[in-house]
Amino acid sequence: MMRRYSMVIRMLRYLTAAVVGYALLTGGLYLGQRRLLYFPDRAPPDLALAGLDGMEPAALATDDGLSLLAWYAPARGTGKATLVYFHGNAGHIGHRAGKVRPYLDAGHGMLLVSWRGYGGNDGSPTEDGLYRDGRAAFAFLDRLGVASETTVVYGESLGSGVAVQMARERRVAGVVLESPYTSIPSVAAHHYWYLPAAWLVRDRFDSLSKIGGIGAPLLVLHGERDRVVPVEFGRELFAAAREPKTWRGFAQAGHDLYASGAADAVLAFLSEAIGLPAEPL
Repeated sequence: MMRRYSMVIRMLRYLTAAVVGYALLTGGLYLGQRRLLYFPDRAPPDLALAGLDGMEPAALATDDGLSLLAWYAPARGTGKATLVYFHGNAGHIGHRAGKVRPYLDAGHGMLLVSWRGYGGNDGSPTEDGLYRDGRAAFAFLDRLGVASETTVVYGESLGSGVAVQMARERRVAGVVLESPYTSIPSVAAHHYWYLPAAWLVRDRFDSLSKIGGIGAPLLVLHGERDRVVPVEFGRELFAAAREPKTWRGFAQAGHDLYASGAADAVLAFLSEAIGLPAEPL
């Protein structure tokens, strides 16, 4: 009898330890979730080192009092787009030099936006904060008189959520989403299937509920071997979008698409998008 009682006590202790450990793991994920979502390089990027001839530093003023670094080059000639480029969750804008150079070489304009908390900028990244940063980018172009009929919003990975939000709020000529997701909770649930991750996420970036509100031409680029944002998330988002829309999958690519010809697909899309009228909101 005593032996059975001891076994029960040990089992209860093991169960208690497992429950406590699970609770601690869940609590740690909740408290540290933004450190798992945002990976900024806080050092200021060097434009000269990036080698992006024709681009100049610009300051974007947010409505909550921040001044954000951006790099800007105007479009050269008629029939050229101005891309508003929202980068992903890691590094800073200097790390995107190789990705944006083909568009500059083709004569397109570029506003390369650096998030709050990234690249020497003040502040800390949050969903609401990144939306504010996106609006500051468009306000900058408004002051320069850049027409909505030539403006294309480009969202890379995490930045795709900001691009979707901005395209719902603004008239744009086109939208490019590189390795996009349906929502951060959905991706978190995929990676942390053993935790109630979807219920813990604060910065949700729910693109799936918003994508149907975009009327501009859409291009979605996704690698079939993407392990960061698996391709099924991009396909689901694409299925929920309105026409006109174009899917471009890369069979051998993971999360990085530019070694597989992504720039050529975007350049072809830009030629078509600028020839189409911007959709009204």
